[in-house]
Amino acid sequence: MSEQEQQNTQPAALTEEQRQAWVREQFQNANKYLAERGLLSEQILTKESRYLVPDIAIWKFKLQNGKRVWVINGRVTTDHVNADVAKTARDVMRHFSLQWQLKAENILALGDAADPAQKGMVQILVRNAEALYQISQDEKLWEQGQG
Repeated sequence: MSEQEQQNTQPAALTEEQRQAWVREQFQNANKYLAERGLLSEQILTKESRYLVPDIAIWKFKLQNGKRVWVINGRVTTDHVNADVAKTARDVMRHFSLQWQLKAENILALGDAADPAQKGMVQILVRNAEALYQISQDEKLWEQGQG
């Protein structure tokens, strides 16, 4: 493929306005996700949160009940976990990667007992887990934010 063809297949870089809109949308989605589960946020811990625009956002929230949770969303399955499982966004990304691999394995272990919706989730979980693992291993992404 020629250099010109490669340039044409690469997505255009986002403007700062588009980046901010994406972050705002993911924040709203994360808040909605928590609220739907009866978890009401009090504060976003922005210094510990990370955004890999336009792919993944990792949020650390302080809830109204005083607990803290990590939420991941974007082009991956939205999920959350108690903040005690990981100190940094990078560590929680690894945690979600492993958790999703294990969920996929558990569904596969059900065999015919797994319902079609569960079976459909296996590929999504594995694909997302592998993507998270690759991103968590990319030192260049984590140099500035240190995790």
